[in-house]
Amino acid sequence: MFKKVLLLSASSGAGHVRAAQALERAFHLTGAASQVRHIDTLEYTTKAFRNLYSKAYIDAVNKAPALLGWLYDHFDEPRKNERLRLAFDKLNTRPFVRLVKEYEPEITICTHFLPAEIISWMKAKERIVCPQAIVITDFDLHAMWLCHHFEHYFVALEETQTHLQRLGCPPEMITVSGIPIDPVFGEHKDRGAMRKKHGLALDKVVILISTGGLGVGPIHDLMRSLLQLNHPAEIVVLCGRNEELKASLHAERSQYCGKDSFTVHLIGYTHEMDEYMAASDIIVGKPGGLTTSEALAKGLVFVVVNPIPGQEERNSDHLLEEGAAIRCNNLPVLAYKIDRLLEHPDRLAEMRNSVRRLARPFAAQTIVNKLLELRSTNRL
Repeated sequence: MFKKVLLLSASSGAGHVRAAQALERAFHLTGAASQVRHIDTLEYTTKAFRNLYSKAYIDAVNKAPALLGWLYDHFDEPRKNERLRLAFDKLNTRPFVRLVKEYEPEITICTHFLPAEIISWMKAKERIVCPQAIVITDFDLHAMWLCHHFEHYFVALEETQTHLQRLGCPPEMITVSGIPIDPVFGEHKDRGAMRKKHGLALDKVVILISTGGLGVGPIHDLMRSLLQLNHPAEIVVLCGRNEELKASLHAERSQYCGKDSFTVHLIGYTHEMDEYMAASDIIVGKPGGLTTSEALAKGLVFVVVNPIPGQEERNSDHLLEEGAAIRCNNLPVLAYKIDRLLEHPDRLAEMRNSVRRLARPFAAQTIVNKLLELRSTNRL
């Protein structure tokens, strides 16, 4: 058992935080630690730095995704601008450094590269001596995740493990765990029962529209495209924390009510994501690392739409390569592509088999168990 565990995320997007929350719950469920604390690193930085990481990121997703893609590729070179970036990060994270020193954790577990880099620097300067575990929350490895001082990496795929090894990371310091998601996604919940609970028809296709935890993307255009569906469908739109999006979609509701075979359900931020996924047949949206891992755990085939250039495009590539998704690059043909998929049940069944092969619903538990094993054998 660990005495004091420090989980470190960053709220630039919702996935890094959710991964840390999943690990926090796994620690509590197993009693693997006496004390577990989860910190959003950005809450202990300067205001300007915090805005750069969070608000600027969301604005870029909505208004300049191509710029995000360029930045992602530009910085995806090991050790590129490392010293300059570290100097900038250190300047803006002094409250975070103080907090870590005062807390004196027995281990730090990072689900974002920002705290991982700062912890690595603190270890190099002997400001802390505890081991560091790094949990990569996308399917691909980006150079920003690379640190000099760490004890273990947890990754989603064997390919990512191989990538790390090629860059010099010893194989015994890497575990293919999957991306940590809430253990509730590993629980079986009857599809019919979930549809009844949430007022969904039993005899229609249920299509889940995911906008991510922040509710971003061209959802209005997507919804207008879905109006062309030939198959009767229940459309569940998860708007996340974006109340403005939910309100604007509600105002347009009359557009969707003209078709008897087409019913729309608008859902705000919810703690019942696993139940909506259990009730659904396919998911349409952006393949963020956490959303994708949750969907795989619940057996959903992904229809990839407007992935953020960079990490989401790479996540999409992995799903397509493994036969677990289709991609729609042009929204006017979205309904056509979904209709084609639904018209070929054998193809859909084969894709679901691929989904089950990729799924790692108990990744959070796998990580906790591995850390306990490493500790018990003095490898941490």
